[in-house]
Amino acid sequence: MKTPGLADRIALTSLVVGQGAKRLRRGLAAPLRLAAVWRAPAPERLVIAPQDLRTADPTIADDIYGGYFVFHGKTVNTHGESPFAIEPPSPAWRDALLGFGWLRHLRAADTMLSRANARALTVDWMRLHGSPPGGDPAGRQAMQAGWSAEVTARRVLAWIAHSPLILDGADRLFYRRFMKSLARQCAWLAHALSGGLEGEARLFAAAALAEFAICADVAPGRRRRALRLLEKEIAAQMLPDGGHVTRNPRMVVDALLTLLPLRQAFAASGAQTPQSLITAIDRMLPLLRMLRHEDGALALFNGMGATRPDLLATLLAYEDSAAGSLAHAPQSGYLRLDAGDVSLIADVGPAPPRAFSCEAHAGALSFEMTCGAQRLIVNCGAPERGRGALREAARQTAAHSTLTLADVSSARFAPTTALSEWLDGQIVAGPREVTAERAGDGAHVATHDGYLRRFGLRHRRAFRLDDRSVHVTDELIPGPRGPAEAPPFAVRLHLHPSIRCALNPTGSGVLIEPPSGDAWAFHCEGESVAIEESAFFASHEGPRPTRQIVVERPAGPLAPLAWRLERLRR
Repeated sequence: MKTPGLADRIALTSLVVGQGAKRLRRGLAAPLRLAAVWRAPAPERLVIAPQDLRTADPTIADDIYGGYFVFHGKTVNTHGESPFAIEPPSPAWRDALLGFGWLRHLRAADTMLSRANARALTVDWMRLHGSPPGGDPAGRQAMQAGWSAEVTARRVLAWIAHSPLILDGADRLFYRRFMKSLARQCAWLAHALSGGLEGEARLFAAAALAEFAICADVAPGRRRRALRLLEKEIAAQMLPDGGHVTRNPRMVVDALLTLLPLRQAFAASGAQTPQSLITAIDRMLPLLRMLRHEDGALALFNGMGATRPDLLATLLAYEDSAAGSLAHAPQSGYLRLDAGDVSLIADVGPAPPRAFSCEAHAGALSFEMTCGAQRLIVNCGAPERGRGALREAARQTAAHSTLTLADVSSARFAPTTALSEWLDGQIVAGPREVTAERAGDGAHVATHDGYLRRFGLRHRRAFRLDDRSVHVTDELIPGPRGPAEAPPFAVRLHLHPSIRCALNPTGSGVLIEPPSGDAWAFHCEGESVAIEESAFFASHEGPRPTRQIVVERPAGPLAPLAWRLERLRR
């Protein structure tokens, strides 16, 4: 990774100072916030329990009863201790435990034992972690105690959805204690929202407050305030074409898993569903289908990792059958081209706003390609949360099927240092002007300016697609005072791990052999073509080795680089 230049270091320092000032202001307000949380009035009862759309496995209930908790590839045997009292093996494991999403497995078991276990574990959490920490809701102390806004919101949503499980057979004393804890957590979320909470956590916090307001017998004024907060966050974060401002496909999945049950809660309560909620859901579902490959996986852009196909199928079942197909999502920055059974999905959008860029990638103009249900060209994707070094590598331009100029990424991230910890890997510089249009010759042409500031060059990529071939031309276009020559660059095409490949005898092409049928040939005449090692991070089993096709061109005149993929009938 290149060392940041002086201008980047000055910009980074300015951002860190700004974040520090925000943290200080929130810290100074913490005593008042904490006092308000403890005074939060608790409603008498819950009247609605929305459906949890995530897939449940009743056999996991036996593991939980036996003290085995498995999250994000980490297994912990509590040996009879409370899971909330042990040292978590990773932050991702800790957040999954404290978010209580695992309650769905206990509810799926539907036994007296699972109900008693759910209530006992809830009591354990209230005893050990039921008091919110002092300080900043976005700070380390809140995260370690399970009181970060995102984890708290997920816990509130899980408790409400699975309240029939937790409260079945409970006495009045426990019921009151449960409702007070819910009210306290919601008050914490409300004060986090008013105290400057940033990023996508704001949407989930607002959704949790709205769901509590609809599902519990709260005062009308409190319900109206919660609904206003929800509508404000939907307007701020959900884009007109159905995407999320992070540009991460996974965020669309998470938003739907949260907002669809909320829509059901509105219907069950008899209250009028906000139009912004209805519209957001109706727009998200077609976008999800647009970004879905034929094998059921979502395209690997901007933080997207392994897909749960069953979960995706559940969500898409809610799509209106009359909804039209989506080929270009201009606000989300994605383009889909289809020709017969060949599909291509490309990233043609700018870097997201800084506060929403912690998981965004430097993959401008990268693409993924499928033939039928077989993925051929992919991006490396995002690994499971908690894999810091792999996460950083996966975000670089070289981990995407696009052009990398002078071994530099098209976006620059806040480095992982003690100074920039508060920025959490946000993008500090990246593409801002990205265009995508159909040219007169039928090609789809996209351009980004991620290299303009450093090198004076824009990257332009043209796609032509039919059911037998994909033709691509990469060009470096000089800006107003751009250079007459280009630095060295490389075009990379990462192959799916199931693909076999081999160089042809002339060294100017590659034979691509998927296990599912038709072979393809990559051609780039007059250029140096190589096959190199790569890694595929978006697998439920962890990172998998794969290969990549690399075309490298040394420094020299600005000339287009044309290459193609051709289908070979067997």
